[in-house]
Amino acid sequence: MKQLLLVFVGGGFGSALRYVIGKYLNNTEGFPWGTFTVNILGSLLIGIILGFAAKNNTLSSNQTLLLATGFCGGFTTFSAFAYENQAFLKSGDFTSFALYTFASFVIGFLAVFLGLYIVK
Repeated sequence: MKQLLLVFVGGGFGSALRYVIGKYLNNTEGFPWGTFTVNILGSLLIGIILGFAAKNNTLSSNQTLLLATGFCGGFTTFSAFAYENQAFLKSGDFTSFALYTFASFVIGFLAVFLGLYIVK
């Protein structure tokens, strides 16, 4: 239960920050700078957090849940996607990398279109 609360709190802070950044950077027509910014920052942060946790073994599993799963997950799910793909590449599993990346984009886009179609 404690772990769930940590993810919940971290996710709340990440989501709130994502909203603030998006509100100020996505207020113009054209390129979605706010979304792009949080996706890149989230990917950088999850790399730093998980890299630091692995290298120095100084973050507890609860701290990792709060920061990586909670905060970064709430800030952007793209960070987890990027980290998982990095793990595929690091292990040399190029097939899983390609399938996961391609399927995520294609099926993700199709799911958005399907959702929009369903509510029409």
